[in-house]
Amino acid sequence: QVQLVESGGGLVQAGGSLRLSCAASGSTFGSYSMAWFRQAPGKERAFVARIRSGTNTNYADSVKGRFTISRDGAKNTVNLQMNSLKPEDTAVYYCAADRWNLGGTRYSQYQYWGQGAQVTVSS
Repeated sequence: QVQLVESGGGLVQAGGSLRLSCAASGSTFGSYSMAWFRQAPGKERAFVARIRSGTNTNYADSVKGRFTISRDGAKNTVNLQMNSLKPEDTAVYYCAADRWNLGGTRYSQYQYWGQGAQVTVSS
């Protein structure tokens, strides 16, 4: 069983930066794919970025070049550095873990979820 706890959300002006962190419990964290999804009001949960058990990463087209996902095995954390934020990035951001390390982009492929962190970007 893996428990995920996000932190680092908040309010920022357009063009600014935020860093989200997800702390994971469990000794097998290193073998999981980890991902960030987001859900804006009235919209479905959408893929943002993922990192497999190594360093292989994948990003949604809407965040490429602006967001960076990384993981720290020593601290059991996965981070999402968000730069050049836009109002359309406003959403609740969720950390997710996939024990099969498939590295997918569909939320149904992830078994464990955090509680979410609000990110609000003002224009």
